[in-house]
Amino acid sequence: MDELGDFSEQLDESEVGETLMQIPDDLPVLPLRDIVIYPFMIVPLFVSRDRSIKAVDEALSRNRMILLVSQKDADKEDPGTDDVFKVGTVAVIMRMLKLPDGRIRILTQGLSRAMLKSLNDEGEFATAKITPVSEPAAAKESLEVEALVRNVRAAMEKAAGLGKNISPEVLAIIANLEDAGRLADLCASNIELKVDDAQSVLDIFEPVERLRRVNDLLSKEIDVLTVQQEINTQARGEIDRSQREYFLRQQLKAIQAELGEGNELSEEIDLYRERIYEARMPESAEEETVRQLKKLERMHPDTAETATLRNWLDIMTTLPWSKSSKDNLDLNKAQAILDEDHFGLEKVKERIIEALAVRKLKEKPKGSILCLVGPPGVGKTSLGRSIARALNRKFVRLSLGGLHDEAEIRGHRRTYVGAMPGRIIQAIQQAETNNPLIMLDEIDKVGADFRGDPSSALLEVLDPEQNFAFRDNYLGVTFDLSNVIFMTTANMLDTIQPALRDRMEKIQLSGYTEEEKLEIAKRHLVPKQVEENGLMKKDVRFADTALRAITSEYTQEAGLRQLEREIGNICRKVARKKAVRGKRFKTVRVNKSNVPDFLGTSKVFPEEALKKNAIGIVVGLAWTAFGGDILFIEALKTKGKGKLQLTGQLGEVMQESAQAAYSYAKANASSLGIDEDDFEKYDIHVHIPEGAIPKDGPSAGITMATAVVSALSNRPVRKDVAMTGEITLRGNVLPIGGVKEKLLAARRAKIKTVILPAQNKRNLVDLPEEVSRDLTFIFVDHVRKVFDSALLAPVRKRAPGSVAGS
Repeated sequence: MDELGDFSEQLDESEVGETLMQIPDDLPVLPLRDIVIYPFMIVPLFVSRDRSIKAVDEALSRNRMILLVSQKDADKEDPGTDDVFKVGTVAVIMRMLKLPDGRIRILTQGLSRAMLKSLNDEGEFATAKITPVSEPAAAKESLEVEALVRNVRAAMEKAAGLGKNISPEVLAIIANLEDAGRLADLCASNIELKVDDAQSVLDIFEPVERLRRVNDLLSKEIDVLTVQQEINTQARGEIDRSQREYFLRQQLKAIQAELGEGNELSEEIDLYRERIYEARMPESAEEETVRQLKKLERMHPDTAETATLRNWLDIMTTLPWSKSSKDNLDLNKAQAILDEDHFGLEKVKERIIEALAVRKLKEKPKGSILCLVGPPGVGKTSLGRSIARALNRKFVRLSLGGLHDEAEIRGHRRTYVGAMPGRIIQAIQQAETNNPLIMLDEIDKVGADFRGDPSSALLEVLDPEQNFAFRDNYLGVTFDLSNVIFMTTANMLDTIQPALRDRMEKIQLSGYTEEEKLEIAKRHLVPKQVEENGLMKKDVRFADTALRAITSEYTQEAGLRQLEREIGNICRKVARKKAVRGKRFKTVRVNKSNVPDFLGTSKVFPEEALKKNAIGIVVGLAWTAFGGDILFIEALKTKGKGKLQLTGQLGEVMQESAQAAYSYAKANASSLGIDEDDFEKYDIHVHIPEGAIPKDGPSAGITMATAVVSALSNRPVRKDVAMTGEITLRGNVLPIGGVKEKLLAARRAKIKTVILPAQNKRNLVDLPEEVSRDLTFIFVDHVRKVFDSALLAPVRKRAPGSVAGS
């Protein structure tokens, strides 16, 4: 390797003049790396390549002259013709020293520029055919030359002042050097130019042009040195400022120690600073926290604002900014946990396992917000807790029922006394991880008043496209909620704001069948109540007949809460017996016959199908927020003027359905076997019993139409048929909702046949097998088919005003 030593000197021109005429046309070549040698310079070089060492030996054996030419690529080990520049410097080797590591050190003296005509690199060392270039005569004195010389001298002095390593001896030579070419070469060799820039100076033969090029390079170098000095000054200023702040803090501590105050606050500040570092907040949050901490440091410890700021810092430093729990990505284990905690609910479990599978394949997916909709007591909230356990995440439940204040979601601003963060941030702080499962319970019961609309605030929380930068008013900085899994529960969707409803994936949880309740009671409810009431498993035994009796005679619900209460009631009575009898206590066996001994007489008298076929009485099916139910619609023909009277606290939609059914019957009287004069002579009274309970909805349309036609045509209605469906004025039957709940109610009432709209046939896919087995379905698209299926042949006419079915 060929390297530059630690000095360069100016040769006397007279010493070179004699040798210039003696330069031969063929010289050994020494390729140089990362350096360009100029005429009149003395430079030490280290030579390590074998071919280069042999070239030096050859030069010493001849006339000590060698051609120094720079490589274009310093990494090239054996450069060829195209790998070196076309202009080099002929130099004479003044001294040579062999080093212990095999390298040699030579001292070279530049003589003249030379043009490279050809390079022969086939031998042991490279040789070149050259054309020496003599230095042109000095240019005539001119203002331009004088200005250039002065500029270059001033630039070299400025560069030295800005920290460039230029020796005073070189500066002294430059100050006294008048020759433009010599000045350009000397300056170029002392400002550490890049090889390409240094070679561009060597390539210029004309002295003034060469000096102009050096002047340009010097200007760029001074610009770089100026910026470098500014950076150093700024860094030194930062260090000085930090040292000054440190000394002032030490003085402040000494003063506070002398006054006997400030030690507690100082320790508290240090603790906060340590907690901020450990929290690993995002950059913006950390900057704001540090700024507030410095503000606290300047405050008096006893001011009210100090307490407010302390509370804020406590919350900021305890929030899990970077702490998260590791997800359980074992799908089989998650499925086992879900099955262990809940019986049935296959659709929900399938959706959760799908979400877990996606999370296994993609580290941070944008999941949807699940909304579990169903009647009370079907396990919506407990399902969320089970999902959190399956995912190995912390579970936090937020009850939104009756929430009116938007600040409960977004938090209060710190300016208010007693301000605190919103419930979302509080939940994350409580979970101590930034990826819990947060269950927003009863989202359909959120209200709105003059304090704002919490539903609107939830729009940002439940939107995966926005919640990565959720801003709580109390924190004043953004918090990433994208790692949180949000689930919501509701009894009905109608009361949820449409925009909020649109952000959620709805999963319907219907009521349980009697078989499902029996299985859940055996697996979960009985063991839970036995344990909660201090009993052992062997102390009480529940027969299946007992559980069925409790379900049908003491509860009437879609869920399981009342069933659990009744089982708990029995367990408490058993616990009392055990406590009284002590060692004489024997296992209590609960069966159908002794259930009344524990719970008293039956509390529920379920609606059952009619005992016989009747005119004007039809069994309808209804959906409620608590599950399905059956209702009887009665129609009676009385003397009058053709009016339609509706009673039973019917809503507007139900009244309109009755009117549509009456109009259809009136328009199609002859084809339905109704005397058209009856519409002028008789009134029709439609009544739905249980008048204290408000009723509404379009799904009783075909039921009321059947009742009206039955009363007017004297055709009895089949006692084992129930129906549901909306009717139009043309008699078309439209689909309805809540099919599963209605069919469960029909089965409980021992109905055998159910008439449904044809478009609801798809809703039977998820129907439990035992329900499908016990019921017969008739699908209709027109009310005529309803009449054909539900009405029997006319009976003899009875006196007007007589009771239907009598």
